[in-house]
Amino acid sequence: MNFKFCFSALVSFAAATLASAATLTVDVAKPGATINPAMWGIFFEDINFGADGGLYAELVKNRGFEFPEPLMGWAKLVPPKGSGTVTVRDDKPFNAANPHYVRVQSEFDGPIGLSNEGFRGIGLKQGESYNFSARIRNVSGTPKLTIRLYGGDGAVLDSLELKNVTGDWAKYEGALHPNETSAKSWLAVIVEGKGTLDLDFISLFPAQTWKNRAGGLRADMVQALADLHPGFLRFPGGCIVEGKVLATRYQWKNTLGPVEERKVLVNRWNYEFLHRPAPDYYQSFGLGFFEYFQLCEDIGAQPLPILNCGMACQFNSSELCPLDQLDTYIQDAIDLIEFANGAVTTPWGAKRAALGHPEPFNMKLLGVGNEQWGQEYIDRYTKFAEALKARHPEISLISAAGPSPDDTRFKFAWEKLVPLHADIIDEHSYAKPEWFLDSAHRYDAYDRHGPKVFMGEYAAQSVSTVNVKNRNDFECALSEAAFLTGLERNADVVRMASYAPLFAHIDAWQWTPNLIWTDNLRIMRTPNYHVQSLFSRNRGDQVLPVAISGASATESKRTYASVVFDAATNEVILKLVNATAAPVKNTVNLAGVKTLKHGTLTVLQSDDLVAVNTLDNPTHVSPRVSEFAPAAPTFDLTLPANSFTVVRVGVVR
Repeated sequence: MNFKFCFSALVSFAAATLASAATLTVDVAKPGATINPAMWGIFFEDINFGADGGLYAELVKNRGFEFPEPLMGWAKLVPPKGSGTVTVRDDKPFNAANPHYVRVQSEFDGPIGLSNEGFRGIGLKQGESYNFSARIRNVSGTPKLTIRLYGGDGAVLDSLELKNVTGDWAKYEGALHPNETSAKSWLAVIVEGKGTLDLDFISLFPAQTWKNRAGGLRADMVQALADLHPGFLRFPGGCIVEGKVLATRYQWKNTLGPVEERKVLVNRWNYEFLHRPAPDYYQSFGLGFFEYFQLCEDIGAQPLPILNCGMACQFNSSELCPLDQLDTYIQDAIDLIEFANGAVTTPWGAKRAALGHPEPFNMKLLGVGNEQWGQEYIDRYTKFAEALKARHPEISLISAAGPSPDDTRFKFAWEKLVPLHADIIDEHSYAKPEWFLDSAHRYDAYDRHGPKVFMGEYAAQSVSTVNVKNRNDFECALSEAAFLTGLERNADVVRMASYAPLFAHIDAWQWTPNLIWTDNLRIMRTPNYHVQSLFSRNRGDQVLPVAISGASATESKRTYASVVFDAATNEVILKLVNATAAPVKNTVNLAGVKTLKHGTLTVLQSDDLVAVNTLDNPTHVSPRVSEFAPAAPTFDLTLPANSFTVVRVGVVR
C-alpha cells in the first residue's frame, strides 16, 4: 500500500465527514522539562526461560549435572543390562565448585552414552557452525567418543569424533555443521569400545553469537534489544533478586569468573505457579553480572542493577535479614559500585580488569530491593541509603513502592520515602487496558519537588493479572501508548520507564504478556514492543507544551498527545493516540515556527483490537512509515481509528 496516498485520502475523508476538528497547539518557542536521555529502557529478568534457554546462547541444559536431579535434561543411552553403565559421581571432580560429573563405562564395543534434550529442544540452523566442548577424563581402555546431533525426526544432522582422551581432566572441542534446520533437535554423546570415560560441563554453542563472543548471547535476541535504543537496562530482575528464601536470593558475586565455577541455583520461577510448572528451571549464571554490564555497554544502555535488601520475596516466605546483620548486604552494594566504577587499583576494580574490562562501566543507578513494601522495607532501605549516600553520593538510588500503583502498600511507601528524600521511586502496574487509558494524566499532579518516578514495570493485561489467557494484543499496546504520552509530558517527574517482562519462550513461559516472544530459532516483536520502540527512538530532548481545544467529549477522553523537541535534528516530534473507533481530525498549530522541512509520519494501527503478532506472522501489527511534508506550520492531521501516530518534522524558528 502507498501509505502516503492512504494518509492523504484519510485527510480528505475526514474533511468531508467531520463537521469540526480539534485544534492542537504546540508552543515550540517555550520548551519545558528536559527529558532524561535514559528515559525509555529495558527490564530484564530470567523468567519465561529468558536467560538460560533464551538470551544466554548455551544449548545444553544442565551441562554440569548440578541440578538437584543430576540427570535432569539428560537421558541414558544404555544397551542391554550388563553391557555398561552411566552413573553420576563426585569424587575427584573437574571442578570442586561444581563437583558432579558422569562416568560412562562400556563393557563391549558399544554404543553407550547419554543424550540432552536442550531447552524444549535444541534449535539448529542448516550450514551454521556450532561449537561443542566438554571436560573429559579417560579412566580405562581406549574408547572412542562420538558427538552427534539429531533432528526432531531422528535424522542425523552431523557428528564429530573425539579421540586420544588422556587420563587427566582436559577440555576437548570440535565444530558441528547441521545439514538441516531443526527447532527440536537433540544432542547425543556416545562411547564406543571397551573402556571408561568421565564427562563434565558438556556444552554446545552457536558460533554466531552476539559479536561472535565465545560462550556469548543469542544474537537475534540482543539485536531486538539494541533496536529499541534503550536508555537503561535493569537487571537481573525482578523477583529472582529476592528468592523464595534468602538462601536462594540472587548474589552477584557468585556470577563472576569462569563459568564452570559459577554454582547453579534454583530459579524462583521454577516453583511459583502450579498452573505453569517449570521443574527444570535453574540458573547457570552463564549470563552473570559482568555479562550484564558488557551487554549494557554493547547496546548503549545505562546499567541499573537491583540488589537484595535483606528481604526474601513477600509473596513467598517474607524471610527477613535482621537489621543488625544487614552489613553483609550493604557491603555487597558498596563492592558492586567499586566493581562497576572503581579504579583498577581497588580490589573490585582489579577483578573487573581481570575479566577483561579495565575501563569503568560508569554505573550511575542502583536499585535497593525489587518491589518490597511495608515498614520492614523502609527500615532496610534507610540503612542502605545512609551507608551508600555517605560513600557514593554520585549514585542515584531506586527505592521500591510495592507491586501495585495505588493500594495501601503503595501509599505507605510514598509517605515514608518522601521524608527520606528518596531519589527515585519504582512504581509498578499490571492492569487492564482501561487503567492505562484512564491514567494518562496520573503524573500531572505529582509534586515537582519530590522524589522522581521510575515506572519500572508496566504492562496492560488483556484479561487479568497472572492470567494464562493474557495476550499481547493491539488494544493493550494502544492503551500503553496513551499512558506513555502522560509519562513523557511529565518528564520532569517520570525519569524512567520499562515494560515487563521482557522475553518469553513460546514453549516454556510462566507469565504472559511479554514484550518479545521466541522459540529456539525465531523471534517475534509484539505490538507492545513497537510502542516502546517508537517512544525510545523518538525521545527528543525537551517537552513542548501542547493544548487541545474544540474536541468532542469522546475525543477529549480517548485521544492523547505529547510533543517533544529534538535539538540534534531540529525537529518537533508529535506522539498522538486515537483510542476511538473513528478517525479523528486535528488542526495542528506549531506556534513559533516560521517554516517546516520534510519529515516522516509513522502509524501503528489495526482495525482489530485483539490482533496479535505471532512467530509465523511476526509483522502482522507493525509501524508503517511514510514521508510527511505539510505546507505550513498549521496543518490538518487525521488520526486513523485505533492508532498511534508519530510525526517528525523539521522546523525553522
